[in-house]
This record gives sequence, structure tokens and C-alpha cells, in this order.
Amino acid sequence: MVTWTGIARREHSREGMRYPSDTTDEEWALIMPFIPPAKRGGRPRTTDMREVVNAMLYIASAGCAWRLLPKCFPPVSTVRRYFYAWRDAGLFEVMNTVLVMSLREIEGREASPSAGVIDSQSVKTTESGGLSGYDAGKKVKGRKRHIVTDTCGFLIFLLVHAADIQDRDGAVDVLAAIRRRFP
Repeated sequence: MVTWTGIARREHSREGMRYPSDTTDEEWALIMPFIPPAKRGGRPRTTDMREVVNAMLYIASAGCAWRLLPKCFPPVSTVRRYFYAWRDAGLFEVMNTVLVMSLREIEGREASPSAGVIDSQSVKTTESGGLSGYDAGKKVKGRKRHIVTDTCGFLIFLLVHAADIQDRDGAVDVLAAIRRRFP
């Protein structure tokens, strides 16, 4: 837990950065080991991977469409290709799991959480295709997110379902996935 003193504010300040979503040197040092190395053979990688990560964080924090990515980042097609490749490979899940376990140990806790809080949220969707259903209780047509946090508030797991799944049924899927990730 960070106490927002003057020293802490300076330490976590994002002033002087191009965008507030850009990674600091300390954040990049934590993320960099997870970035897959360039493939062998072919052309050498010329894309700055830190800029790719910064572009992904910009999209996530701004909530904008891919095509609205500012020109100072690598091309949209490059950023999107890396994003989908890393998502499909489970890289973001691995990053989250390792970082959460490390933070828990820093706080003097066991690496694997022993307790958590699960919640769900139904959200409307406008896009066609993909998961969709009708949550009769909340009168929402769309998707349902099941989110689990530990007692420190760290994100443990997130699962997206069609909105028509009952919370008790979604919880079974979420808990099974957590058991696999945190033995």
C-alpha cells in the first residue's frame, strides 16, 4: 500500500512522459523479461518492444479503437499483431500471475492466495458476434465478467461469459481456473 507523501508522489509521477500510460523504466524492467525474443531467421526485429507495450497500454487506458492509435507509436497493424499473438499465447495471464505472486511475497504473504473475492458484472455489447446473452436479473443483453481479487485487491482472474450464465455456474468455471493457476 502506497502512502501518498511528497516523496511517493515524486517517485510515481508521470510528469514529463509523453502519455500517462507510458511505462517508466522500473515498470519496463518488470515487463521486459516476459517479452518473447525475436524469432530466429528472417529479418531482424526493428520494432521497439517497449513502444509496442506503451501502445497497448495507451489503447487500454484511452479505451479507443485501434485505428485511433497516435502516429508516434509503431504501426497499428504491428501493435495489434503482437497483442493478439501474446493474448493467444497466454502471455498476459502469465505476467499477471507472476507479478501478483511477487507482490504478495513482498507484502509478506504466501505467493498463492488462500482467500479472495469473486464478483460479476453484466455489460451491454454493441458488436455483433462473439459471446452474448440476456441477463434476465439485470435486464442486460451482452456479456458477463467474473472477476476474482485476493485480499490485497490484486486481480487474480477474469473470465468473460455470455450474460445469460448464472453467477453460481460462472463461479464454478472461475474457481476451477484459479486452482490450475495457483496450486
